[in-house]
Amino acid sequence: MAAAEIESVLPELFRGIDLAGVFLNGVLGGIIARRRRFDAVGFALLAIVSALGGGMLRDTLLQAGTPVALTDPYYLGTALAGAAVAFVIRLDGTWWNRFFILADGMVLGCWAATGAAKTLSLGLGVLPAVLLGVTTAVGGGMIRDVAVGQVPAVFGGNTLYATSAIFASGALIAVDAAGEPELGMLAAIVVGAGLSVLARWRNWRLPEHGDWSLRLSPTQLRALTRHRRERGDDVHSLRPRRGEGRRRRRRMPGEPR
Repeated sequence: MAAAEIESVLPELFRGIDLAGVFLNGVLGGIIARRRRFDAVGFALLAIVSALGGGMLRDTLLQAGTPVALTDPYYLGTALAGAAVAFVIRLDGTWWNRFFILADGMVLGCWAATGAAKTLSLGLGVLPAVLLGVTTAVGGGMIRDVAVGQVPAVFGGNTLYATSAIFASGALIAVDAAGEPELGMLAAIVVGAGLSVLARWRNWRLPEHGDWSLRLSPTQLRALTRHRRERGDDVHSLRPRRGEGRRRRRRMPGEPR
């Protein structure tokens, strides 16, 4: 296949991955709605928020026109299709989980790269590109978690999800700087999917605050102080205590002068 043909195929491939991500996250929103026993409206709203929230938030922050999710009917339709599938079919089991982990990792890399690329195209710098790349990848899940009344999973207690989006955005930025945006998208998908799947397989997590901070209760602090004092007494145990030397110099009864 010629280089020109590859360049014409890649955008369609990325669009396909993008829509696949919309569908998968629509299904995920529907699965959460099923667990909460929501009705059809709840299924639809959670699917739309989960699938399109990150991109809509990104486009709103960039102020570069109407969000793509509202101008392209395929996005809303695909999100609702995911909700319908979750409403009708109970999706669980080992094979579904394995498939979802792999597909979700690819989508994460694609969305992070899309957010970073769109930010760079508007003339913003590297840090805003990484920020909006991560926002595109995890923003929908954050809004969905808040909508159902729970702390967003991205804040901790999960494997390297936002971290994978950071590395995926960085891969896009690095390759895009070399003048190869299409290869940058591919690199971001590979990095995002690879790191996300590896982190879930190895159960890699970022250290939480309670894992490394030093916390001593008053009882522990007194015990530590007492231990240090005892160690100090051991060091100076060879020194005669006050009045001890005087007692040693006393003559015992019957001892010659």
